[in-house]
Amino acid sequence: MIVQPSQEIQEAPPKAITHAVYLYFFLLLFEGALRKWILPQFSDALLLIRDPVAIYILYTAWKFRIPYLNSYVVLMTAISFLAFYFAMLKGHGNLWVALYGLRITILHFPLIFIIGHVFDKENIERIASWMIVLCIPMLVLTIIQFYSPQTSWINKGIGEGGSGAGFSGALGYYRPPGIFSFTNGLVLFFSICSSFIYWSFTERIKLTKWISYAALFCLILSIPFCISRALFFSILITTIFYLSASFKFWLSFFYIITASFLLIIFVNVIGNFEFIDTGINVFKERFTAANESEGGMNEVILDRFLGGLGRALVSADDYPFWGLGLGLGTNAGSFLQAGKIEFLIAEGEWGRVIGEVGPLIGLMMILIRVFLGFNLFMNSYRQFITGNMLPWLLVGNLFILISQGQWAQPTSLGFSVFFSGILLASLKLKTQSKNIFS
Repeated sequence: MIVQPSQEIQEAPPKAITHAVYLYFFLLLFEGALRKWILPQFSDALLLIRDPVAIYILYTAWKFRIPYLNSYVVLMTAISFLAFYFAMLKGHGNLWVALYGLRITILHFPLIFIIGHVFDKENIERIASWMIVLCIPMLVLTIIQFYSPQTSWINKGIGEGGSGAGFSGALGYYRPPGIFSFTNGLVLFFSICSSFIYWSFTERIKLTKWISYAALFCLILSIPFCISRALFFSILITTIFYLSASFKFWLSFFYIITASFLLIIFVNVIGNFEFIDTGINVFKERFTAANESEGGMNEVILDRFLGGLGRALVSADDYPFWGLGLGLGTNAGSFLQAGKIEFLIAEGEWGRVIGEVGPLIGLMMILIRVFLGFNLFMNSYRQFITGNMLPWLLVGNLFILISQGQWAQPTSLGFSVFFSGILLASLKLKTQSKNIFS
């Protein structure tokens, strides 16, 4: 599958579809808060709160002839319906489980290309500014959750009787979820924020530079208080991609030197505060313990990506050729099928996909995602060469999310879809081309 130019949209997309995309974004951010604190009695229903919005966006895009039916969407749709057919015929046979699995690729996956078509520079800058500003209060909430007991209201889990939402960390402290329903949402939020914060140093967006610096310091502090190696490596990847730009853009080099100087002062000052030093020690313990048990950087960077596919293919012999059935590997699917939430297939994404739909269809689904990831990566590099840095900063983390992000989890799916759409839209910031994929 190759990237080709397509016909441009003859008229501007309607405001209704742009507003719907913004609604999708806000529901992605605040879905967990709704499920935990505001409407816990409707927690299960709110799990699908973005699905009606996705349906509306798809309908409006079709109505106004926005060309999102490219080769990726057509192929993914075709094999998804094939997987649905075999789930009902030879798999678990549960209609609701199969429909829950089908919605991932039928409703949400196409939104990547719709967002890429309808969003322009103004929309992208608005999203970036919101994310950067929100980074500051998000860290405050994270620190409060870090030091609060799991029985406190601030750490409440989803549902009316939800227990603590924190996940095991180190030294008796738990990984906080922020405003999200689970800790992965907070990790994804700060990871994406890193791209926008770095971008704000070299792009003249409507945001005071001091806010960007404040957000950068909050981003750095988020690493120990989130107690997450994934966040550490995600920010490290974005930093490496940003440093690579310093050899091409003198302005980014200037901001790197300035930020590094301020960061040295900042780290020396905050090291004197006990509540921050505690977070750093907890993160060090978590990092060391996880490295000893999981294999360190080799496990995180290489084995989880390349090894994930190998393990998935090896384990394919344990499942029927057409898989156990679409949707069975999701938490909601396992609850609908078995009455409890557990990994009925595999925790890893590629293992889940192959276990659900079998090695043939599963490998096709995986390859579509991998090809899309590589396609976006190469286009981001080309834009980076021409002076458009944002796609390059985003693709470092989004490549992993697109290729093997855990789409069975609604928050991970939402971040993958929405910000992949932002990445696609950012590819036209310099070229002004309305459509990238056909």
